Amino acid sequence: MAERKWDPKQSKPRKPRDKSRFAPKPKPVRPPIGEGVAILYGWHTVAAALANPKRTVRKITATENAARRLTEEGLTLPVTPEIVRPEAIAARLSPDAVHQGLLVEADPLPSPDLEDLEAAGTVLVLDQITDPHNVGAILRTAAGFGVAAVVTTARHSPEATGALAKAASGALEYVPIVTVQNLARAMAELKERGYLLVGLDSSGDAELGDVPLRAPLALVLGAEGKGLRQLTRDSCDHLGRLELPGRIKSLNVSNAAALALYVATKRLAARA
Repeated sequence: MAERKWDPKQSKPRKPRDKSRFAPKPKPVRPPIGEGVAILYGWHTVAAALANPKRTVRKITATENAARRLTEEGLTLPVTPEIVRPEAIAARLSPDAVHQGLLVEADPLPSPDLEDLEAAGTVLVLDQITDPHNVGAILRTAAGFGVAAVVTTARHSPEATGALAKAASGALEYVPIVTVQNLARAMAELKERGYLLVGLDSSGDAELGDVPLRAPLALVLGAEGKGLRQLTRDSCDHLGRLELPGRIKSLNVSNAAALALYVATKRLAARA
C-alpha cells in the first residue's frame, strides 16, 4: 500500500486557542473624586466628622452594617447614606485602606489664621513633614495633649484627607490646622505674639527636659531624616533634643512629637 503524503491544502486550519481566561482581569476603575473634596473613611474618622457642626458632609457611602451602627450610636446623618457592598468602597481607596464600611465626601475644614489663635497653651509647627501617616499620627497625639493648633505650610505638606484623616482617627475635627505660605514669617509672627519657639533637633544644645519652657509654647518639628531646615533652626529661641537611653537614638517624627509633648506638658504643669 502506497504511503499517503500530507497535503497542506487538504488539512483543516487549526483553531486558535482561546487564551482570554488566562488574561489578567482588569483592575476596577475608581470613580473620580472631585477637586477640593475631603475623603474620610473609617469609623472614628467618620463618626467625629458627623459629630462636628463645622464639617459639611456631602455624601455618605456605607455598608448595611456600618449604616446600622451609625444609627445605633445616635449620630445625626445630614444626608441619607448610599448602601453598598464593601468592595464598592474599597474600589475608591488605596489597597491598604481600612475603611470599616464607611466613606464620606465632605468639604475641607476652614484653615484659621495665626491671629485667630489665642496666645496661650501649646501649638505644633511642622517643617515640611510630607508623610500623611506621620502628620495624621501627630494630629492624633496633638488632640490627646490638648494642643491648640498645628501650623504647617501650604506646600510640602499633605492634604487633610484620605490616609492622613484615617491616621488622625478623628483628630482633624478637634485640632485646627493653620496653613501658612512662609514658615519663617509665621514663626516670627508667633514670636511677636509671645510664643516661645523650641525646635526639636538631635543636635540641640540641651535635653528638652532642661530647656526653660513657658507658655505660650510652639514646638517645632522637622521632617524625618532631614530634620529642621537651617532657616527654621535659626528662627527658634531654643533647640532641644530627646535623650534616649537605648541603642537606637532617634524616633519616628510622630513618636518624637508624642514624647516632646509629654515632656512639655509636665514641665508647663509644674510651673502653673
